Amino acid sequence: NSGVMSLLRPLLLDVVPTIQQTAALALGRLANYNDDLAEAVVKGDILPQLVCSLSEQNRFYKKAAAFVLRAVGKHSPQLAQAIVHCGALEMLVICLEDFDPGVKEAASWALGYIARHNSELSQAVVDAGAVPLLVLCIQEPEIALKRIAASTLSDISKHSPELAQTVVDAGAIAHLAQMILNPDAKLKRQVLSALSQIAKHSVDLAELVVEAEIFPVVLTCLKDSDEYVKKNGATLIREIAKHTPELSQLIVNSGGVAAVIDCIGSCRGTVRLPGIMMLGYVAAHSENLSMAVIVSKGIPPLCACLVEEHEDHIKAAAAWALGQVGRHTPEHARAVAVANVLPILLAMYMDTRSSEDLQMKATLKNILQKCTYLPALDPLLHDAPPNIMKHIVGQFSKVLPHDSKARRLFVTTGGLKKVQEIKAEPGSLLQEYINTINNCYPEEIVR
Repeated sequence: NSGVMSLLRPLLLDVVPTIQQTAALALGRLANYNDDLAEAVVKGDILPQLVCSLSEQNRFYKKAAAFVLRAVGKHSPQLAQAIVHCGALEMLVICLEDFDPGVKEAASWALGYIARHNSELSQAVVDAGAVPLLVLCIQEPEIALKRIAASTLSDISKHSPELAQTVVDAGAIAHLAQMILNPDAKLKRQVLSALSQIAKHSVDLAELVVEAEIFPVVLTCLKDSDEYVKKNGATLIREIAKHTPELSQLIVNSGGVAAVIDCIGSCRGTVRLPGIMMLGYVAAHSENLSMAVIVSKGIPPLCACLVEEHEDHIKAAAAWALGQVGRHTPEHARAVAVANVLPILLAMYMDTRSSEDLQMKATLKNILQKCTYLPALDPLLHDAPPNIMKHIVGQFSKVLPHDSKARRLFVTTGGLKKVQEIKAEPGSLLQEYINTINNCYPEEIVR
C-alpha cells in the first residue's frame, strides 16, 4: 500500500550486488504471501527485468530471482502463464546447468511450481528442455536437489500419458527406482510420488515402472516410520495394480497384498486410503486374485476401517473394496459375510448422515447377489429397506428349496414369519421370490 513495489524495482539494477539480491528477495517474499501481491509484481513489469539480468548475475542473485519466479508462479495458472510469457523458462533451464547446486535447486523448484498447474504449462516446461536436465539433477549428490528435482518430475508427469512418456524417455525411471531405498524420508516421498504419477496413466507406463525391478523393494516403504512414505508407497502399488490382472498377480507373487494388508492394519486415517483401494482393485480383477486377498486375511482390516474411520470417503472406499472381494462366487461372498460386515454396511446405507458416495458404495448388492450363507442374511431380513430386501429374499429363495436344515432354521429364527409381512407388488420379482420360499413349506406352516 505504501508503494514499495515501485521502490524495489530500480534496486534490481543497483550497482551493488548485495542490494540487487536483497531487493529480489524482498519481492519474492511479498509475492509469496498471496496472489494479489504476486499480481502486483507482474503488473509492475518486474519479471522482464529479473529475467534479463538472470543470465549475467552471480549465483546469489540467480537464487533470489528464481525464488521470485517460483513465488509468483505458485498461485494460479494465470500467474504461471505470465512467467512463461516473459521468457523465464529458458533462463530457468539455463540455471539447471549452473555449477552451483543451490541455483539448480531454486530453478528446479520454480519449474515445478509452473508445471503443476495444468498440462499446457507442463508442456511449456518440457518444450524449454527441462526434463533431461532434471534427470541429471536427481543424480547429483545433494539430497535437497535430488528431492526437488524428483518432485518437479512428478509435477510434470501427472497431467497426461504423453508428458509422463517424455519423462520416461529421458531415462528417469531407472534413476528414481534406485532411490527407493534411500534413507532420506523426504526424498523417498518424492520418488514414490513421481513413479506413481508415471505408472497411473497406462498399462505400458506401469509395466515400464515394474520392469525397473521396484518389487519387492518398494514393499519396505510400507513399513516406513514416515506416514507419507507409507502413503505414497501404497499409492504407487495401487496405480500399478489397477491396470491389469497380470500386474496385480505380479504384486501378489512378490508378497505385495500381504504387505499392504499389514500396512492398513498398522496406520489410521487417510494413510490407509490408497491401500484400501489397492485391495479393491486387485480383488476386482478375478476370482483368484480376490481369493488371494481373502487368504492373506484382508477382510478383517477392511472391516476395521469401516468401524474405526470417521471420514465418509475412507469408509466408502472400504465398503467398495469389500464389495469387490465378495462379488465373485458364493465362497467369496461367504468370506465377507462371516466377518459380520453386512449389518454394518446396511446401517451405513440407511444412515441419513452418510454421504451419497458412501450410501452408493454400501448397497451390499454385489455381495448379496452371490451370498448363500444364510446365517449372515438372517439378521438383515428385519432391517433392510425394500430395494435391498428383494436381493436378500432372492438369495433365500435360491437356497431354501435345496437345504432342509436351512428350511427348519428359517422357521425357528422367525425368518419365514418376516417374509409373510413383506408387502410385495403382485407379479414383481420380489413376489416371485416370496412364492418360491412359501412353496418349500406345507401350507399350514405358511399360514
